[in-house]
Amino acid sequence: VAGGRRDMTVSFADLVGFTGLSERLTPLLMVTLLNRHFGLQALAVQEHHGVVDKFVGDSVMAFWGPPFVKPEEHAVLACRAAQAQLGALDALRHELPDITGLRRDLPAIDLCIGICTGEVVVGNIGSDNTRSYTVIGDTANLAARLERANRVYGTQILVAETTAQMTGSQFEMREIDTIAVKGKTETTRVLELMSAAGQLSEELARLRERYEEARRTYLAQQWDSADAIFRECLQIRPNDGPSRVLVERIQVLRRNPPGKNWNGVWQLVEK
Repeated sequence: VAGGRRDMTVSFADLVGFTGLSERLTPLLMVTLLNRHFGLQALAVQEHHGVVDKFVGDSVMAFWGPPFVKPEEHAVLACRAAQAQLGALDALRHELPDITGLRRDLPAIDLCIGICTGEVVVGNIGSDNTRSYTVIGDTANLAARLERANRVYGTQILVAETTAQMTGSQFEMREIDTIAVKGKTETTRVLELMSAAGQLSEELARLRERYEEARRTYLAQQWDSADAIFRECLQIRPNDGPSRVLVERIQVLRRNPPGKNWNGVWQLVEK
Protein backbone atom coordinates (compact mmCIF):
# COMPACT_ATOMS: atom_id res chain seq x y z
CA VAL A 1 0.00 0.00 0.00
CA ALA A 2 1.43 3.39 -0.97
CA GLY A 3 2.22 5.76 1.86
CA GLY A 4 0.34 9.00 2.41
CA ARG A 5 0.07 12.01 4.68
CA ARG A 6 -2.87 12.25 7.07
CA ASP A 7 -3.83 14.03 10.27
CA MET A 8 -3.89 11.48 13.08
CA THR A 9 -3.44 11.22 16.83
CA VAL A 10 -0.57 9.15 18.21
CA SER A 11 0.02 7.97 21.75
CA PHE A 12 2.86 6.32 23.63
CA ALA A 13 2.23 4.64 26.98
CA ASP A 14 5.14 3.41 29.09
CA LEU A 15 5.04 1.23 32.19
CA VAL A 16 7.03 2.94 34.94
CA GLY A 17 8.66 0.79 37.61
CA PHE A 18 8.79 -2.39 35.58
CA THR A 19 12.58 -2.64 35.76
CA GLY A 20 12.56 -2.74 39.56
CA LEU A 21 9.80 -5.32 39.55
CA SER A 22 11.39 -7.50 36.88
CA GLU A 23 14.57 -7.87 38.95
CA ARG A 24 12.55 -9.95 41.41
CA LEU A 25 10.90 -12.18 38.81
CA THR A 26 11.92 -15.27 36.88
CA PRO A 27 12.00 -14.90 33.07
CA LEU A 28 8.75 -16.87 32.81
CA LEU A 29 6.94 -14.63 35.30
CA MET A 30 8.34 -11.53 33.61
CA VAL A 31 6.94 -12.64 30.25
CA THR A 32 3.61 -13.53 31.86
CA LEU A 33 3.39 -10.10 33.47
CA LEU A 34 4.28 -8.25 30.27
CA ASN A 35 1.77 -10.25 28.25
CA ARG A 36 -0.98 -9.43 30.73
CA HIS A 37 -0.01 -5.75 30.74
CA PHE A 38 0.00 -5.60 26.95
CA GLY A 39 -3.28 -7.45 26.76
CA LEU A 40 -5.02 -4.99 29.09
CA GLN A 41 -3.50 -1.97 27.36
CA ALA A 42 -4.35 -3.21 23.87
CA LEU A 43 -7.94 -3.85 24.90
CA ALA A 44 -8.25 -0.29 26.24
CA VAL A 45 -6.94 1.11 22.94
CA GLN A 46 -9.02 -1.15 20.72
CA GLU A 47 -12.25 -0.53 22.64
CA HIS A 48 -11.78 3.11 21.64
CA HIS A 49 -11.15 2.27 17.98
CA GLY A 50 -7.39 2.76 18.12
CA VAL A 51 -4.76 0.77 16.26
CA VAL A 52 -2.04 -0.82 18.39
CA ASP A 53 1.04 -0.07 16.33
CA LYS A 54 3.74 -1.86 18.26
CA PHE A 55 5.06 -2.97 21.65
CA VAL A 56 8.53 -1.64 22.44
CA GLY A 57 10.04 -2.92 25.66
CA ASP A 58 7.20 -2.26 28.11
CA SER A 59 5.72 0.59 26.01
CA VAL A 60 2.66 0.62 23.76
CA MET A 61 2.43 2.81 20.66
CA ALA A 62 -1.04 3.39 19.20
CA PHE A 63 -2.70 5.69 16.69
CA TRP A 64 -6.14 6.91 15.68
CA GLY A 65 -7.30 8.38 12.38
CA PRO A 66 -8.91 7.78 8.99
CA PRO A 67 -9.92 5.35 7.61
CA PHE A 68 -10.46 3.72 11.01
CA VAL A 69 -12.30 6.63 12.66
CA LYS A 70 -13.79 9.92 11.49
CA PRO A 71 -11.36 12.85 11.16
CA GLU A 72 -13.09 14.83 13.92
CA GLU A 73 -13.01 11.92 16.39
CA HIS A 74 -9.45 10.69 16.66
CA ALA A 75 -8.15 13.13 19.31
CA VAL A 76 -11.17 12.53 21.58
CA LEU A 77 -10.91 8.76 21.20
CA ALA A 78 -7.19 8.80 22.01
CA CYS A 79 -7.85 10.76 25.22
CA ARG A 80 -10.65 8.41 26.24
CA ALA A 81 -8.39 5.48 25.55
CA ALA A 82 -5.69 7.03 27.75
CA GLN A 83 -8.14 7.20 30.64
CA ALA A 84 -9.09 3.58 29.99
CA GLN A 85 -5.39 2.66 29.95
CA LEU A 86 -5.02 4.07 33.46
CA GLY A 87 -7.99 1.91 34.46
CA ALA A 88 -6.21 -1.08 32.92
CA LEU A 89 -3.16 -0.27 35.03
CA ASP A 90 -5.33 -0.41 38.17
CA ALA A 91 -6.53 -3.86 37.10
CA LEU A 92 -2.93 -4.99 36.61
CA ARG A 93 -1.97 -3.70 40.06
CA HIS A 94 -4.70 -5.80 41.64
CA GLU A 95 -3.49 -8.88 39.78
CA LEU A 96 0.21 -8.43 40.59
CA PRO A 97 0.30 -10.68 43.67
CA ASP A 98 -1.29 -13.55 41.75
CA ILE A 99 0.83 -13.05 38.62
CA THR A 100 4.17 -12.61 40.40
CA GLY A 101 3.67 -14.66 43.55
CA LEU A 102 4.92 -11.66 45.54
CA ARG A 103 2.66 -10.93 48.50
CA ARG A 104 4.70 -8.26 50.27
CA ASP A 105 6.69 -5.16 49.35
CA LEU A 106 5.56 -5.03 45.75
CA PRO A 107 7.34 -2.23 43.86
CA ALA A 108 5.05 0.58 42.73
CA ILE A 109 4.20 0.67 39.04
CA ASP A 110 2.69 3.53 37.09
CA LEU A 111 1.83 4.52 33.54
CA CYS A 112 2.98 7.59 31.61
CA ILE A 113 1.12 8.53 28.42
CA GLY A 114 1.96 11.14 25.79
CA ILE A 115 -0.54 12.13 23.09
CA CYS A 116 -0.04 14.34 20.03
CA THR A 117 -2.24 15.19 17.03
CA GLY A 118 -0.92 16.27 13.65
CA GLU A 119 0.26 15.21 10.25
CA VAL A 120 1.98 11.84 9.92
CA VAL A 121 3.21 9.67 7.10
CA VAL A 122 1.26 6.42 7.19
CA GLY A 123 1.76 3.23 5.22
CA ASN A 124 3.36 -0.21 5.11
CA ILE A 125 6.94 0.43 6.18
CA GLY A 126 9.77 -2.05 6.57
CA SER A 127 11.99 -4.39 4.60
CA ASP A 128 11.09 -6.63 1.65
CA ASN A 129 10.02 -9.45 3.93
CA THR A 130 9.02 -7.66 7.17
CA ARG A 131 6.64 -4.72 7.10
CA SER A 132 4.07 -3.13 9.34
CA TYR A 133 1.33 -0.57 8.81
CA THR A 134 2.62 2.30 10.92
CA VAL A 135 2.92 6.07 11.26
CA ILE A 136 6.08 8.16 11.34
CA GLY A 137 6.93 11.86 11.57
CA ASP A 138 7.20 14.74 14.02
CA THR A 139 3.76 14.03 15.51
CA ALA A 140 4.81 10.53 16.57
CA ASN A 141 8.15 11.84 17.83
CA LEU A 142 6.48 14.50 19.95
CA ALA A 143 4.03 11.99 21.43
CA ALA A 144 7.00 9.89 22.54
CA ARG A 145 8.72 12.97 24.03
CA LEU A 146 5.55 13.91 25.93
CA GLU A 147 5.40 10.42 27.40
CA ARG A 148 8.91 10.98 28.74
CA ALA A 149 8.05 14.50 29.92
CA ASN A 150 5.55 13.03 32.39
CA ARG A 151 8.55 11.88 34.41
CA VAL A 152 9.80 15.46 34.58
CA TYR A 153 6.48 16.95 35.67
CA GLY A 154 5.18 14.08 37.80
CA THR A 155 2.06 13.66 35.65
CA GLN A 156 0.42 10.65 34.02
CA ILE A 157 -1.14 11.97 30.79
CA LEU A 158 0.32 14.88 28.84
CA VAL A 159 -1.22 16.05 25.57
CA ALA A 160 0.00 18.49 22.96
CA GLU A 161 -1.88 21.71 22.29
CA THR A 162 -3.03 20.32 18.93
CA THR A 163 -4.77 17.43 20.67
CA ALA A 164 -6.40 19.67 23.28
CA GLN A 165 -7.77 21.95 20.57
CA MET A 166 -9.44 19.03 18.80
CA THR A 167 -11.13 17.70 21.93
CA GLY A 168 -13.08 20.90 22.57
CA SER A 169 -14.76 20.88 25.98
CA GLN A 170 -14.96 17.11 26.40
CA PHE A 171 -12.13 16.91 28.96
CA GLU A 172 -10.84 18.82 31.96
CA MET A 173 -7.25 19.88 31.26
CA ARG A 174 -4.59 22.00 32.90
CA GLU A 175 -1.96 23.87 30.91
CA ILE A 176 1.34 22.76 32.40
CA ASP A 177 4.09 24.49 30.45
CA THR A 178 5.36 25.63 27.07
CA ILE A 179 8.29 23.50 26.01
CA ALA A 180 10.82 22.90 23.27
CA VAL A 181 11.95 19.29 23.13
CA LYS A 182 15.55 18.32 22.49
CA GLY A 183 16.54 18.59 18.85
CA LYS A 184 13.53 20.75 17.87
CA THR A 185 13.17 24.51 17.55
CA GLU A 186 9.35 24.53 17.48
CA THR A 187 7.60 25.01 20.79
CA THR A 188 4.37 23.47 22.04
CA ARG A 189 1.98 24.13 24.87
CA VAL A 190 1.61 21.03 27.00
CA LEU A 191 -1.54 20.19 28.95
CA GLU A 192 -2.37 17.58 31.57
CA LEU A 193 -5.46 15.49 30.91
CA MET A 194 -7.14 15.49 34.32
CA SER A 195 -10.62 13.99 33.81
CA ALA A 196 -13.65 13.84 31.56
CA ALA A 197 -15.69 17.04 31.39
CA GLY A 198 -17.61 17.77 34.58
CA GLN A 199 -15.84 15.08 36.61
CA LEU A 200 -13.11 17.15 38.21
CA SER A 201 -13.13 17.08 42.01
CA GLU A 202 -13.38 20.33 43.97
CA GLU A 203 -9.80 19.86 45.15
CA LEU A 204 -8.43 19.47 41.62
CA ALA A 205 -10.57 22.34 40.31
CA ARG A 206 -9.10 24.59 43.01
CA LEU A 207 -5.61 23.31 42.23
CA ARG A 208 -6.04 24.10 38.53
CA GLU A 209 -7.34 27.60 39.30
CA ARG A 210 -4.40 28.46 41.54
CA TYR A 211 -1.88 26.82 39.21
CA GLU A 212 -3.14 28.93 36.29
CA GLU A 213 -2.79 32.08 38.41
CA ALA A 214 0.72 31.02 39.44
CA ARG A 215 1.63 30.46 35.77
CA ARG A 216 0.46 33.97 34.85
CA THR A 217 2.66 35.57 37.51
CA TYR A 218 5.53 33.22 36.60
CA LEU A 219 5.39 34.30 32.95
CA ALA A 220 5.37 37.93 34.11
CA GLN A 221 8.60 37.13 36.02
CA GLN A 222 6.97 38.04 39.33
CA TRP A 223 8.99 35.38 41.08
CA ASP A 224 7.89 36.02 44.67
CA SER A 225 4.17 35.95 43.84
CA ALA A 226 4.53 32.93 41.58
CA ASP A 227 6.52 31.03 44.21
CA ALA A 228 3.91 31.77 46.88
CA ILE A 229 0.99 30.62 44.71
CA PHE A 230 2.77 27.46 43.54
CA ARG A 231 3.35 26.67 47.21
CA GLU A 232 -0.40 27.17 47.77
CA CYS A 233 -0.91 24.51 45.11
CA LEU A 234 1.32 22.17 47.08
CA GLN A 235 -0.80 22.78 50.16
CA ILE A 236 -3.89 21.80 48.18
CA ARG A 237 -2.14 18.72 46.77
CA PRO A 238 1.24 17.98 48.40
CA ASN A 239 2.31 15.56 45.66
CA ASP A 240 1.51 17.85 42.73
CA GLY A 241 4.47 17.34 40.43
CA PRO A 242 4.07 20.39 38.14
CA SER A 243 3.88 22.78 41.11
CA ARG A 244 6.98 21.23 42.65
CA VAL A 245 8.88 21.52 39.36
CA LEU A 246 7.94 25.19 38.90
CA VAL A 247 8.92 26.07 42.49
CA GLU A 248 12.35 24.56 41.85
CA ARG A 249 12.62 26.27 38.46
CA ILE A 250 11.87 29.69 39.97
CA GLN A 251 14.92 29.34 42.19
CA VAL A 252 17.04 28.78 39.08
CA LEU A 253 15.48 31.74 37.25
CA ARG A 254 16.04 34.02 40.22
CA ARG A 255 19.76 33.27 40.03
CA ASN A 256 19.81 33.52 36.24
CA PRO A 257 17.15 36.06 35.14
CA PRO A 258 15.89 35.24 31.62
CA GLY A 259 15.63 38.87 30.44
CA LYS A 260 12.73 41.04 29.40
CA ASN A 261 12.18 39.25 26.07
CA TRP A 262 11.71 35.86 27.72
CA ASN A 263 8.71 33.97 26.29
CA GLY A 264 8.42 31.35 29.01
CA VAL A 265 9.57 28.45 26.82
CA TRP A 266 11.46 25.77 28.71
CA GLN A 267 13.93 23.51 26.92
CA LEU A 268 13.59 19.85 27.85
CA VAL A 269 17.05 18.32 27.77
CA GLU A 270 15.95 14.67 27.70
CA LYS A 271 14.59 12.86 24.66
